[in-house]
Amino acid sequence: MDKVELLAPAGNMDSLKAAVENGADAVYIGGKKFSARQYAGNFDNDDIKKAVDYCHIRGVKVYITLNILLKDNELYDVPEYVAYLYSCGVDALIIQDMGVGKLIRDIFPDFELHASTQMTAHNLASVDFLYNDLGYKRVVLSRELSIDQIEIIASSTKAEIEVFAHGALCICYSGQCLMSSMIGGRSGNR
Repeated sequence: MDKVELLAPAGNMDSLKAAVENGADAVYIGGKKFSARQYAGNFDNDDIKKAVDYCHIRGVKVYITLNILLKDNELYDVPEYVAYLYSCGVDALIIQDMGVGKLIRDIFPDFELHASTQMTAHNLASVDFLYNDLGYKRVVLSRELSIDQIEIIASSTKAEIEVFAHGALCICYSGQCLMSSMIGGRSGNR
């Protein structure tokens, strides 16, 4: 087994520093755009640059979430935003929307992509498709999988595998929580 990477979420600079100071190998953060954690503090562009610099000096990687489904009119903002993230030295992008992943891959072929748990990769075929055909280096497995299912997938693919060990766990299929749109007018995935 390869080395385990301890990856922690950070909604603001204080939580990022706490994660780094307590041994995180990497952090994932959301920007003000395209992040599912809409009510977290999140990072504006200046803060993203500061976060990357702070982490990289300490040997910690930074992943940025683009983990919502985008509408056509929102896609126009993606290239400029991703170009900024690329220029900051962000280590990888965590993607939910396959179209966004393709757009990024076409413009920035060497930017490392991670398939979000919200892509609902729950079997080896899904993982291998994301890795072999779409170029995702890492796949975050669906949260519903058992340890045995995770072991089978991880031992049968070349893709890096990530799993959630603690935190919010949907009682449904990850990334497919649609009830909030019907009840509250806002998708849980936006």
